[in-house]
Amino acid sequence: MDDNVTVVDHPLIAHKLTLMRRKTASTQKFRSLLREVAHLLTYEITRDLELTTETIETPLEQMQAPVLAGKKLCFVSILRAGNGLLEGMVDLLPSARVGHIGMYRDPKTLEAVEYYCKMPDDLAGRRVIVVDPMLATGNSAIASISHLKTLGATHMKFLCLLAAPEGVSALRAAHPDVPIFTAAIDERLDDHGYICPGLGDAGDRMYGTK
Repeated sequence: MDDNVTVVDHPLIAHKLTLMRRKTASTQKFRSLLREVAHLLTYEITRDLELTTETIETPLEQMQAPVLAGKKLCFVSILRAGNGLLEGMVDLLPSARVGHIGMYRDPKTLEAVEYYCKMPDDLAGRRVIVVDPMLATGNSAIASISHLKTLGATHMKFLCLLAAPEGVSALRAAHPDVPIFTAAIDERLDDHGYICPGLGDAGDRMYGTK
């Protein structure tokens, strides 16, 4: 794996991911765990955010204190499952701008089909984090990032909960400039394009649908 792929190796993430993988995990449990893991992943993917300082008054004296610099981040959720990660990320960065891009996977070709896109202004001047719990074939991530580039986004990262080696390779080949952050890289894809051993369909497990 190259330097642009980061597996966030932390005991809390590993433990919570195991709880999510269990097929007996309830919808409520799955959703709350995804939000908790999103907090931990956001901590890692924002490690390189730029800081500046401002003068503040503590209860004791004046000081120069660090604050985030530059334009607000933009989180882009690939619908619908991306919203599960998005909610936890916004908990930590409530002032971030949020975009949504709707993709569904054609069940026969496994290709991504876009049906919705709504973005904040001035993507070119923002750091953009594209989020989707599963990086399986990579087709949805590739199509989403390609579209964002046409809208002017130049500084992007991709964040997922689980990845398959095939999806990582495809995304790296299509967009080598976009770093990938994930909690785990599983063994393979099955014949239907699902990550194995995986955790099933993240959207269905979040929302209790089939």
